[in-house]
Order: sequence, then C-alpha cells, then structure tokens
Amino acid sequence: MSNRLLFLALIALFFACNPEDEILTDPSAMLSFSVDTLRFDTVFTELGSATRFVKVYNNNDSRIRINQIRVKSAGNTKFRFNVDGIPGSEFDGVEIAANDSIYIFSEVTINPDQDISISPFVLNDALEFETNGNRQEVVLEAWGQNANYFPNRFYADSIFAIGCGNDEINFDDPKPYVIYGIVFFDECTINIPAGARIYVHGGLGTIRDENDMRQFYNDGRIIIGPNANVNITGTQENPVIIQGDRLEEGFEDVEGQWFGMIFSAGSTGNVIEHTTIKNSLIGIVVDSSASLVINNSQIYNTTSSALLAIHAEVSSDNSLFYNNAGTSIRLIHGGDYEFNYSTITSFGVDASGLELANLICYDSPFCQSFNGYRLNATFNNSIIYGSRADQIVLNELNDVGFNYDFNNCIVRIKDLLEDDQYPNFLDDCDNCISANPGDALFAEIDEDNFHLDTLSIAEMMAAPISGLELDLDGVERDTDNPDIGCFEYVYE
Repeated sequence: MSNRLLFLALIALFFACNPEDEILTDPSAMLSFSVDTLRFDTVFTELGSATRFVKVYNNNDSRIRINQIRVKSAGNTKFRFNVDGIPGSEFDGVEIAANDSIYIFSEVTINPDQDISISPFVLNDALEFETNGNRQEVVLEAWGQNANYFPNRFYADSIFAIGCGNDEINFDDPKPYVIYGIVFFDECTINIPAGARIYVHGGLGTIRDENDMRQFYNDGRIIIGPNANVNITGTQENPVIIQGDRLEEGFEDVEGQWFGMIFSAGSTGNVIEHTTIKNSLIGIVVDSSASLVINNSQIYNTTSSALLAIHAEVSSDNSLFYNNAGTSIRLIHGGDYEFNYSTITSFGVDASGLELANLICYDSPFCQSFNGYRLNATFNNSIIYGSRADQIVLNELNDVGFNYDFNNCIVRIKDLLEDDQYPNFLDDCDNCISANPGDALFAEIDEDNFHLDTLSIAEMMAAPISGLELDLDGVERDTDNPDIGCFEYVYE
C-alpha cells in the first residue's frame, strides 16, 4: 500500500471513530434548557397570540438523540410548536450535535372572552423530553381570561410585599382579580366591595433550606400584615367570592387549590361580610392578637380547617362551615370568641366540628412543652354536628382560664361526657339539644344542603338575638321562636 493510501485510510479511521458522531445512550445524560418555564406574559384583552422560544442544550461530548418531544396534555393543548423548522405537537428522534443546541419555538392563541371552561385564567401545560429513558420538562404557562393579575404575572413561587403607607387599596374593577404567588399587604386597608371575584392561583413553590435542600410549598396565599386590615363588604345580592382559579368542569369543588387567607399577629379591624371562601388548604388563619369579624359567610372545601384562630379575637354571625378535611373550627391558645346562629359541621372525616383549647403545643406530636392563655368562647343558637360521635374537643390547661358558654345549641357529643373534667358538660350547656344520628336535622347532607329538614329538631328552639333578624339567606327569622343554625326554615 502506498503512503498516500495509508494516509487516507488513517484519516477515514479517525473520523469513523470521532466520539462527537457517536449517539450517547447513557440514561444519566441530561439536557439543559435556557428557561425552566416558558411564560407567555401578555395579558390578552382581545383575541391574540404570542410566540416564545426555549433553547435546548446538549452539553455532552457526543451527539444525543431525544427519543420524543411531546406536549403533556396531547390534543387538549392551546400551545403549538416548531422544532428545527417542523411544526407539530409531537416529535421523534430529534438529534443535537455534541456541545450544540436547538431552538424550539412555541405559540399560543387565546380568546379571553371565551367561557372559563375553554379559556381559564391561567393555562398550564408542559413540554416533555424523553432521552434514553429519562424524562425532563419545560413548564408552559399563559394567561387566558381578561382579568386583573395581581400584583402581576411574574410572582409565581415568590412573595410580593405591598406597603401602602397607611393608605387604601380598592379591588373595585369589574373584572375579576387573579392573585398570583404570595401577596403580603402591610400598612394598607384593603377594600373589597360587593360582587368582587378574587381567584387565587396556587402553584407548587420551592425554596432552599439552610442545608440547600429543596422544600416545596403551596404559594397561593393572601397575607394581611400586622399593620394592615381588610374590609370585605359583600351583600346578600352580591356576595364576594374568594377561591382557586381552576373553574373548569370538574374543579369547581376541589379542595387544596390555594393556601388560604392569613391575618398576621396584631392585625385588627378586619371585617368580612357576605363572602364565600372555598377550595383552599385552610380557609382563614387568625394569628395572635389579631381580630376578625366574619358574618353571613361560608367557608368550605378545605384540606384542613375552615377557621384556625390562635390567641385571637373572632366573632361570627349567620355563617356556615362545612366540607373541611380537618376540624372545621379550631380556637387554640386561648383568645376571645363569639359565634351566633352558626352551623359548624364535619361529615365523612375523622375530625370534629369544633376544638377549644387554652394552650398551644410546641413539640408536636409529643406535646411535652405547652404555653397557656385564657380562653373565653361563647356559642349562641348554633349547630355543631357531624358524623363523628364527638363533635366538640376540649383541651384545657389548668389554672390558666378555660371559659366557654353554649346557649340554645345543638351538639353531638359522647365520649366527652365520660371525661372526668367534663361529666356535666350538658348541664352547663344552657337549653342545648344533644343530637343523635337518627334525629331529623338537615335537608340533604349528601348534597351539602344544610338548610333545615321539614321536621328538624332545630326549628323554633333558638332564643332571639337583637340585630340578627335575618338568616344567611336573608330570610326573616321568627320574632319569638327562631330556629337554631345559620338558616331559618321556610314554610311553603
């Protein structure tokens, strides 16, 4: 063989063995991306579209083949893609040269005036990449409905603090408001008028702890700071609605979509009238020394409690609490509380309707370390009932102060009466009715209809309270013998 032929053969062998041309099959080989979330940050006020791109990197020294790129929701997506000049929603065998990259362009077209089931407030999807058996995602996010995105659309997985200098914020635009991320108000009075609709976009947020470990949390929450307060003035005809932003069919009554409302320690002067709060992890938290008046309202579909108050001051009239996976109302570490004409229920879960405690545990679940504060709690003309045999739980720390009054109430208790501390509970419950499962009480529990049954034991058993002549529905109560609970029975 001539030297020339030998030289050419060596060159051919060199290029044939070039590792950059080999296809990498290692399942641990990963792609990297220019962004982890592809956001379409246009607020659509009319039919419109937007285009964004993500750059996909192969930082390996060999060629890599992406077995499949596809849209997670398949044919239901509003997102469209172009990979290396080829449009579609699914792509097979896409190769990227060693230490090279490709562009993927994405477009979304949205009509903000379509029904919420077609064009929700926030559209979420994902672009999935499968490479040698491992899967990676780029999140897709766009805004559909014409709404007020508050504070704006860039605060997912973050906290946005709003300070007003002791001024006011008015949620008075006729368009709905979408709360995005964690919003913390301080030095503000937040006015929410009748008919307002507030939808909270609860996503899965992440933070790094002191050991640089990733921790997850639900980031859809409204926090009223210690120097702020909220004034919600819904009416019977135009209540205020606060809920998650998933309004498509099948999500109307799904709990845990957002975190809840938190009234920070020291926040006073908070008033909530004719308001529905639903589909959260917890409805309302009222922290130490904070105060809240909540009347003619409903809190339901939570994965925990409807109301958690800690060393706080809360009063409530004509309100309904139901479908809560935890104890519906927890009043712990003492405080001052008054509930009139309230219906507090707990069905289908191993939890009570009401917990009263003048202590707080600092080392749960062991609870060897406590702190106590006196409790004053009064319940008038109220129903505390559910499927569990004991709907009232009392946790008392001696010598601190544990004062409760139940007047003209319907309660369900059993083991509580066998507790050495409370054998005379019913004797101290003035004109109370101890209800049993066989007693007629509510119209249709399975349908979450807590209006009174035709033969309800709650009828005509309450005592009139001045200033509370109307029930939760706006029905006039009997002047002399009203009914127990948030609803007055209507005779047809």
